[in-house]
Amino acid sequence: MWVSLALLALGVVAAVAAPRLLARADWPEREPIVALWVWQCVVAAVLLSFALSMTFSAAAAWQAVRGHVFAPAPQAVVEAYGLADHAPWSAVLAALLACGGLWTAAMLTRVVRRARARRRRRRAELLVRAPLLPGEEPGSEPLVLLEGDRPDAWWLPGAAPRLVITTAALRRLKGRQLDAVLAHEQGHARARHDWLLHCASALAEGFPRIPVFAAFHAEMHRLVELAADDAASKRYGRLTTALALVGLNEDRGVFGPYPAAPDAQLPQRVNRLLTAAPRLTPGHRLRLTAAATLAPAVPLLVALAPGLRALN
Repeated sequence: MWVSLALLALGVVAAVAAPRLLARADWPEREPIVALWVWQCVVAAVLLSFALSMTFSAAAAWQAVRGHVFAPAPQAVVEAYGLADHAPWSAVLAALLACGGLWTAAMLTRVVRRARARRRRRRAELLVRAPLLPGEEPGSEPLVLLEGDRPDAWWLPGAAPRLVITTAALRRLKGRQLDAVLAHEQGHARARHDWLLHCASALAEGFPRIPVFAAFHAEMHRLVELAADDAASKRYGRLTTALALVGLNEDRGVFGPYPAAPDAQLPQRVNRLLTAAPRLTPGHRLRLTAAATLAPAVPLLVALAPGLRALN
């Protein structure tokens, strides 16, 4: 049973320590795409630790589960895990972790359903403001132009993602600035940031007191915007992208002393584009990516260690 406890402890330590370590690092803002991958790997490692701990606890508590989990394994491997001498709390631990997994699935389902309802509502509103012309099919046009006095542009995810832009944005933004805004929204669509945000929201709502999930949710909202900014700036330049963000949002009071909460990060995003901090070297990016990719392998190694020793 020590394997189950070790996996549980590993998950708890990672859930507490990882957000603190990443908060101290100064490179995520310079490499948001790498940071997105690192965060996903850390959360995957935490979830995998809990899932494996649940599996071994259930195998120790119930013979039926043990028979399925260790069906192809030699007897020496089964004995190496000490499952026969299970503690009375193994069933309780397995049940608690299983409830956590079911709760996570329920939260994800709720978040996805809520997002789909919101998307249907926005598509219905869009159809009212921009009715289809004769012969047009719903969702056939990837770009929708709306009459509006407020400069705005957004990406509407779904089976057929659509980019929506208002006429005020066309009047406000010229040439490459408009192209940069569209490239920003296309960056969201290509990377399917909506699913990443769904998962982050589900974990944060389901387990608000677990530091790694709360930090994961907050960082995803910030990093996906930085990654989309970089996607636009690579094609049209940092200055053009920064001017486009300012032009699109200058009438919303974002750049005053007390910016509105949803747009509070816009001044930092513009400043980041204008200061142009140097990127990490390719070797550094590769090392960070490789180290993050190996993070989910740690709980697997802990889980397999007794069996591998028994086989040797």
